[in-house]
Amino acid sequence: MNFELLQKHLQQHFTGIKILGQERIFGGDINMAACVHTNEGDFFLKWNDARRHPNMFEAEFKGLELMRTHSPALRIPKPLLCGEIKGTSFLLMEFIENGHPKRDFWKNFAKGLSSMHKTSSSFFGLYHNNYMGSLPQSNKRHIDFSNFFISERLEPQIKLAYDRNLINSSDITKITQLYGRYNADVPRETPSLIHGDLWTGNYMIDNQGNACIYDPAAHFGHRESDLAMSRLFGTFAPEFYHYYNESFPLEPGWQERTDLFNLYPLLIHVNLFGSSYVSSVMSIVKRFL
Repeated sequence: MNFELLQKHLQQHFTGIKILGQERIFGGDINMAACVHTNEGDFFLKWNDARRHPNMFEAEFKGLELMRTHSPALRIPKPLLCGEIKGTSFLLMEFIENGHPKRDFWKNFAKGLSSMHKTSSSFFGLYHNNYMGSLPQSNKRHIDFSNFFISERLEPQIKLAYDRNLINSSDITKITQLYGRYNADVPRETPSLIHGDLWTGNYMIDNQGNACIYDPAAHFGHRESDLAMSRLFGTFAPEFYHYYNESFPLEPGWQERTDLFNLYPLLIHVNLFGSSYVSSVMSIVKRFL
């Protein structure tokens, strides 16, 4: 990122702003990031080659705004500006300091997420596409969840994995035999506004001791998707699920259904990180067939 050009760009939007310095932030595997120090305070910046992931930051900007609008009880970074400078795309947002959990952290987190999930729509999907990790995510709208999940989530990843020789035709046959379980086993609920990628690495504790969620793949989906994802790579504390269920009761058996939802992020991991995740995918298929 050329920070001299970035300052000129920012000054077109924020009068008198001056960049005083920047510190690289490491940990993400998709974009580069930094804390940008200015005379107006600190900001979080991430950037990438604009050709690699077209419209990724524009979609993230919209997702953050959507969640902020409907999640007053959750801390969500405020997106400030996205754009492109000489072939580099970027997203600028508020910088949030790390902190320590205050009392009732998990209770407040659960109630905040359940409140967001109560925001509904007449369809599953969204008015625009976005990304899951670094892979494009189609949000074509559907009335029925099983059709949405199969057509816009599973099938694009299955095709991509097959095209990359990560799975074979026998694997596909077995996976598609699972499709009927989405219609039979998943409770019929109205669409919920969900984060879409709510694993343990996409929340933090802010300097007020509250939960902050970020890096969304937001859309209107099934709320059990978020809960399932929160249990895929590590897990939230047990009291989180207790207080969530108290605030927005789940249909019995939701714990047993988590793998049905997590088939999608595991297929994403197959396509992002290789064949080592295929066994996890096929283990789920074997369990439900």
